[in-house]
Amino acid sequence: MLLPTYQSLRDQLLTVLANKQEQGHIVIGLAETLASLPDSYDALATFARSLADLPMELDWPFDEPNTLDAIWASCDPDRPLGAIAVMDPDESARRVEAAFLASACGCMLGKPVEVNPTLDELRDALTRTDAWPLNDYIAERTLLALGRRHRSWIESARERIDSVAPDDDINYTVLGMMLLEEHGLGFTRADVRDLWLRHLPITQTFGPERTLLLTAGINTLPGGDPEALDAWVNILNPNDEQCGAMIRADAYGYACPGRPALAATLAWRDASWTHRRTGIYSTMFTAAAIAAAPVVADPLEIFAVALQFVPRRSRFYRTVADSLTMVHDATDWLDGYQRIHGKYAQFSHCQVYQEVGTLINTLRFAESIGDGICTQVSQGNDTDSFGATAGALLGCYFGPGHLDDRWLAPFDDTIRTSIATQPEWSLSRLAHRMGDLPRRIAAELAAQEETEQ
Repeated sequence: MLLPTYQSLRDQLLTVLANKQEQGHIVIGLAETLASLPDSYDALATFARSLADLPMELDWPFDEPNTLDAIWASCDPDRPLGAIAVMDPDESARRVEAAFLASACGCMLGKPVEVNPTLDELRDALTRTDAWPLNDYIAERTLLALGRRHRSWIESARERIDSVAPDDDINYTVLGMMLLEEHGLGFTRADVRDLWLRHLPITQTFGPERTLLLTAGINTLPGGDPEALDAWVNILNPNDEQCGAMIRADAYGYACPGRPALAATLAWRDASWTHRRTGIYSTMFTAAAIAAAPVVADPLEIFAVALQFVPRRSRFYRTVADSLTMVHDATDWLDGYQRIHGKYAQFSHCQVYQEVGTLINTLRFAESIGDGICTQVSQGNDTDSFGATAGALLGCYFGPGHLDDRWLAPFDDTIRTSIATQPEWSLSRLAHRMGDLPRRIAAELAAQEETEQ
């Protein structure tokens, strides 16, 4: 049977109602209305569609557009539209390779503890197993001390690592690379959808990614509407502001060193296929930050540049600006964490706001790539996703030579993704392909300029 159960639909709609309330919509009485509906697909579908037009709270102070033109109109008008610096192609390639390798290390470091821990919980477990401060992959004895562990611990605990294990964060970076290799700057949301349909197992997706991939698959059947992308993402798409799109930003930042505006534009095209509002802004912000990281000397300035590509009246802008101030005023990363966690602790695993603050905290105080990924994972929450993003930023910022070989040695130059028909098993060769992205995009931009002259 292709249709979901009534209970599944009701649970998803309850989540959508909670999301709508967080976004400033008036939802009073709607949970009771939902509970009173009969077990009828027509009734539940009508209710779902009605949620697209809910009124806003009269005193809601935010304006959060989704279309690219409206986003640009809401951003800093003085943001840089072109390159903020020109990088040597060979240096760009080296930094992107370093960033991708660092991202893999950060992801694997956080993978066994992706169970929404706090810093205090992690510090306690690491202290009791003589591993605080964190400076290596997490051992099985630490997982036992923590009292819980992610199901992937079997391939990511220190004693068991023999490769970069499959993970959705790495999958999406590789898919972004494949998209740019195949379509270049002209890729569309439909191209993203089609790439996923060809290469991405649905059980390796979560949240809006799974919802939209499932919908896309159903719409390949006779009578489906495979081009109704906006309708899909706007109706019955729970948690469309969480970090699933943000973890897809890396390849667009890698491809555009020194060009944060272009990186943010490409990131919007990908993110808007599955996400809305904060889900889009965090992706554009991350891509812009990765693009700025190789050419901006001050870590906090990297994020200040990236913030110019976020609507100024959005919740995400307010939180990032606040986090920048808190981290600027902090004396060390532990102080920075306490400031951020003290204000944004209600936003935990995958909910972006606290976690972006910890990214800023990590980059400001990191002394090297390895030190930085340990700092990021120690701050808890979505440890593998933000460990990976931290690695990408740190690798672009520090460049090659700032990641000890001991972090890469356990992988034996082997990576295992869960991408169908992705034949690359060599981590170094995949990093080399990633490092070629800036050259590809630079050549395409040069060809466009020549055509326009």
